[in-house]
Amino acid sequence: MSRTFKIAVLPGDGIGPEVMQEALKVLDVIAAKADVKFEFNHQLVGGAAIDEKGKALPAETVAACEASDAILFGSVGGPKWEKLPPNEQPERGALLPLRKHFGLFANLRPGICYPALTSSSPVRADLVEGGFDVLCVRELTGGLYFGQPKSRTTLPDGDIEVIDTMVYKKSEIERIGHVAFKAAQGRSKRLTSVDKANVLTNSVLWRETMVEVSKQYPDVKLDHLYVDNAAMQLIKAPRSFDVMVTENLFGDILSDEMAMIAGSLGMLASASLGKPKGDGLYFGLFEPSGGTAPDIAGMGIANPIAQILSTALLLRFALGLEKEAQSIEAAVKQAIEDGLRTGDIFTNAPGTRKVNTAEMGAAIIERLK
Repeated sequence: MSRTFKIAVLPGDGIGPEVMQEALKVLDVIAAKADVKFEFNHQLVGGAAIDEKGKALPAETVAACEASDAILFGSVGGPKWEKLPPNEQPERGALLPLRKHFGLFANLRPGICYPALTSSSPVRADLVEGGFDVLCVRELTGGLYFGQPKSRTTLPDGDIEVIDTMVYKKSEIERIGHVAFKAAQGRSKRLTSVDKANVLTNSVLWRETMVEVSKQYPDVKLDHLYVDNAAMQLIKAPRSFDVMVTENLFGDILSDEMAMIAGSLGMLASASLGKPKGDGLYFGLFEPSGGTAPDIAGMGIANPIAQILSTALLLRFALGLEKEAQSIEAAVKQAIEDGLRTGDIFTNAPGTRKVNTAEMGAAIIERLK
């Protein structure tokens, strides 16, 4: 008897619906191969929800997510909604509240530069020769994004003062530390903790706590880097990293840098994990790390790989379908090795062919079958 999984599908704005369409086709193939069923509940989120429902995160969207085994998310935002009050804009009005509502505290972003794609990396060829595979584990519920107080004040002299507050609890640092150490145990047993302990009191506690947690994982080698040095080392020696763990803002920035070094933001998948469901599984939100790319939205040329790889993370972390997750990742790698390139990773190298969104999706499905 086949198992049935409920997936909340939130395509969002810009290129979100285009790349989501290809990801759902991949899941249809997985359903047939693995004898499972996926029930997709499509809901509005972000700017699309503002236009139709008046708010970025309608109650029915939240209810659909609550009734699902996982959330497959596209992307939200765009110039159309930038004049709205900050808390009503698509990202702050939808994505951040979703993370908070479901307690999504651990953001896993695998930055993989395939050997066949090193020519798409903007860094010197010898630095990425052979490719690399770095996992960024980003704490997702603390730091500047959520800390209070936040304020904007016009002072008596007419100047403007703004306040954002960076707040972390030791328990939050411990929690993300365990996720990172366990991830490192399943890889090369190397973990780099990134902070700014020479300046920030937050980071002093971060480093102290990571050292404490490390005592429970004696098989993992723990190193520390200041965030500015980490940014430099990612460019200088990306292959020296295996698993990186850091706080919310630093992780947001470093993982995007990691993606560009790997070739394109269009290649970077993301898993935001929350409440454990047992057997090593989590409820989570799975999304590409890139934005809505409004400049190419509707043109059918966006790279669907990050969205497709996000479905692999969904299968792995939310549903326990490891073999199926690996088959998607293998199909993506094979398509790249066979020379298929969307515009963001196309360099006119010998043996490569430029394809559009649907063609890349079809190529991955062909290799998946």
